[in-house]
Amino acid sequence: MPQAATTPDADRTDSRQRKGWRELSLVWPLLTWLWSFALTLLGLALVTFAMTRLSPIDPALQLVGDHASQSTYEQARVELGLDQPLPVQFLRYVETALSGNFGQSISTGQPVAKDIARTFPATIELATTAIIFGAAIGLALGIAAAIRQGTWVDSLARFVSLFGYSVPIFWLGLLMLLLFYARLHWAPGPGRADVVFQYTVKSVTGFALIDTWLSGKAGAFRDALAHLALPAVVLALYALAAISRLTRASILTELGQEYVTTARAKGASLRRIVFVHILPNISGTLLTVIALSYASLLEGAVLTETVFAWPGIGRYLTTAMFAGDMPAILGATLVVGASFVLLNALTDLGVARLEAEKKR
Repeated sequence: MPQAATTPDADRTDSRQRKGWRELSLVWPLLTWLWSFALTLLGLALVTFAMTRLSPIDPALQLVGDHASQSTYEQARVELGLDQPLPVQFLRYVETALSGNFGQSISTGQPVAKDIARTFPATIELATTAIIFGAAIGLALGIAAAIRQGTWVDSLARFVSLFGYSVPIFWLGLLMLLLFYARLHWAPGPGRADVVFQYTVKSVTGFALIDTWLSGKAGAFRDALAHLALPAVVLALYALAAISRLTRASILTELGQEYVTTARAKGASLRRIVFVHILPNISGTLLTVIALSYASLLEGAVLTETVFAWPGIGRYLTTAMFAGDMPAILGATLVVGASFVLLNALTDLGVARLEAEKKR
């Protein structure tokens, strides 16, 4: 029997159904990512909330002082919500954290959110500069080591990687200050800017390089760049160690694959194989290690900021810990942890995007 012809209405219905499934396939991964991101942030909030309850520091006693009366102490507990059941306290804690209200810092006397807005851009500027240098040099070293495996270039790349992994950051920072600042006088001292520029450049964005550039003062910009150089190099060495090592290992692993053997049989040079065939295939892995290194620099710049007196969130957190400043500790921990979670989530989306491009 002849097959019945489809009507235009049926064709349009079928087209709408296919379009709906295609849109759902694009939206579903985003919804899954948002759900995972929300759960991770909730877990982070739960951990930081547990820190406040397991800490020997009493928030109410810290607020009113040791010599306050019992009635004043009890009133402070009520105002802080410490008389409520733990689930209610946790919900209140999440609500205040989402609103950006982390309380008052005992160390500075300022709202914690204001302190974080002042210190976090300095950490972002330092970590971003470090990851740019670390990724560029690390990728170059890893590629060169893989192409020239077994030569002095390979040995140098492996030594630099081992050195970056092994040397303590605080020791390297102190050594660089001793050499380039105290002995050779090539670099300025600790801090973010010289005293002469600290109060003459208006803070617009919180990023020293951008603010000094906008001010139009070439001397201030050069000073900010000079102060940024040493701590950025210290952090960049830590980042390039991981990046160069993974780049070299990934390329050497791909060199044994069948598509590389086929390319060699067709007369392709090793450089062309690496840059045209291998690097696109390992781009997801490289993106992951660079993003994780960047996240590690954001959360692990505490020692570097302490050594170089860099006014970032790491130094702020260290000062808060010594002072027992729980609002500042929790606020800084939440911001850094949320940044780490966000970078991981964005990396997953980026890797998924790269994988989708490969399949086209």
